[in-house]
Amino acid sequence: MLRAALLPLAAALVLGAFAAAPAMGETAVRLFKIVTVKDEIIVGLTPTDAARLGAEDAGAIAAGLSTPGGLTVWRFAVRKNAAGGLEYAPLDRVALLPHESLRVEPYKAAIPVIAPQP
Repeated sequence: MLRAALLPLAAALVLGAFAAAPAMGETAVRLFKIVTVKDEIIVGLTPTDAARLGAEDAGAIAAGLSTPGGLTVWRFAVRKNAAGGLEYAPLDRVALLPHESLRVEPYKAAIPVIAPQP
């Protein structure tokens, strides 16, 4: 009887743990690939950046580029974490300037993404 009473509690705890932890490749940071005729980089919008732009999609980056001075975002790069696994981590802040051959694409990371520290 005790086992039957504890089973729903155990199930709720396990499900709660999975719901609280982001899935691999998911984080509060939205990644995008910026493609130009010369190169491409991966950039990320933090929730603060998205709030400033009013959205968190490729259109928000395009709209931000049309403002005077362009747009400043985090550039992300792959690195090894302490355990030896790969992850995307913020490298530095970069300014994006409008250009006719610039393309913005959503980017889905297959490895964990580390959010920038304030």
